[in-house]
Amino acid sequence: MNSKGKIVVLVILISILSSLITTICISKCNKNKGIVVSQTPQTSTSFVSVSGETAVPTNFTDAAERSVHSVVHVKVVIKSQQTQVYSDPLFEFFFGRPNQGEYQMPEQKGSGSGVIISTDGYIVTNNHVIENASKIDITLNDKRTFTAKVVGTDATTDIALLKIDDADNLQPIILGNSDNLQVGEWVLAVGNPFNLTSTVTAGIVSAKARQMNIINSAMRIESFIQTDAAVNPGNSGGALVNTRGELVGINTAIASQTGSYTGYSFAVPVNIVSKVVADLREYGIVQRALLGVSYINIDADVAKEKNLSTVNGAYVMEVVKGSGAYKAGIKEGDIIIAINEHNIVNASDLQEKIGLCRPGDKVNVKLIRGSGKHETVTVELQNISGTTEVVKSVDHTILGVTLKNVSSQLKARLGINGGVQVTNVSRTGKFAQNGIKSGFIILKINSQIINDEADFNQVYLNALNSEDDKVLFITGIYANGQVAHYAVNLE
Repeated sequence: MNSKGKIVVLVILISILSSLITTICISKCNKNKGIVVSQTPQTSTSFVSVSGETAVPTNFTDAAERSVHSVVHVKVVIKSQQTQVYSDPLFEFFFGRPNQGEYQMPEQKGSGSGVIISTDGYIVTNNHVIENASKIDITLNDKRTFTAKVVGTDATTDIALLKIDDADNLQPIILGNSDNLQVGEWVLAVGNPFNLTSTVTAGIVSAKARQMNIINSAMRIESFIQTDAAVNPGNSGGALVNTRGELVGINTAIASQTGSYTGYSFAVPVNIVSKVVADLREYGIVQRALLGVSYINIDADVAKEKNLSTVNGAYVMEVVKGSGAYKAGIKEGDIIIAINEHNIVNASDLQEKIGLCRPGDKVNVKLIRGSGKHETVTVELQNISGTTEVVKSVDHTILGVTLKNVSSQLKARLGINGGVQVTNVSRTGKFAQNGIKSGFIILKINSQIINDEADFNQVYLNALNSEDDKVLFITGIYANGQVAHYAVNLE
């Protein structure tokens, strides 16, 4: 090998030796710093679901398509009212004598949503959507418009049943089972918020059997489905559906201090809706079954005070003498933990399960006695009159009046929370004979507060069936603020 070749080989050997020395130095340096150099080639990273399948977003398009054509826009007109103007001596002294007579309140309009439940035109909505309406118009999703009539209402559940005629190609919604609804399950709210028709929002079931104390009735049933699907004014009466497009509730209320959606909404479970609708179609009035007990929720304080072994169930405070519960042997201090094998978590659960029954139905009630012993008794449920007979629409003929619930506007103006207003007073009826005039708002009868027509009917029937004096001692107010008291003898 010549000298030039030797030089080339030497350069190559020096280069290889330098590389080895450099690698050894770097490795030692990194090792001293606690760094481990990977000896495997780099690969791309991919994410998979827990099941091993690639994660995909939830798709609500099928559920929306199946339900949106069943939800309608409900528009109402509330007839103007005549209000009597009375003179005020102090006003007259400073400003002169005011005009006497009556003035006409302006006509009001409102809107909400409804759900088609049959091909022959039955539509379910909230009672508060159509309350006091003189005209109800229904606009379908295909923009056809019909005038609806009221088949029946139930203020205790805030449900109303409407009917439209001569409408073909209706698409009724599929009814689901709200008992099967699970907390955390996806649901859609379909309705017409702010008059924006056919609006769909999504959320999950946040809780079940919520009691919000928003229904003004002594016999109210509140066992709401709570969701975080966005619901706003105009959604009332619309559909809450599951991911299969089945109706699981009727959207009714929101929890808000602003009047708009701020996080949670509430729906009447479809199982309650179905029972109310069936009663209204068959009887014109809801057949309300009563267990015959008063009860409270059990929390940690109640459990400690009563020395209870559980915080689930409904604690019996009182048993009505002669009721189904009384006859079955239920006692004060019992804890109701199940109805017909359905676990009772709280008082709202109990309200819902009994609310699905009719007078004459027999239910198995599972109890925890004071001794801690579990026992099951069979209770035959009764109606508000203490019998098992079917209740028919209450006849107010002898009173000579028709009644309606007080509008929210009039409540606000008079500063009252409830009441039922007298209309169309007949000269031959008991009310007219005792001086009660049209427009009078009944607030209390026989010391019982009257929030709505259902409360009135209950007290009225109790008085009619009483073995004692059949008298209604009535306290109320007129639209001008004048308070009045009457005694109406029903005999």
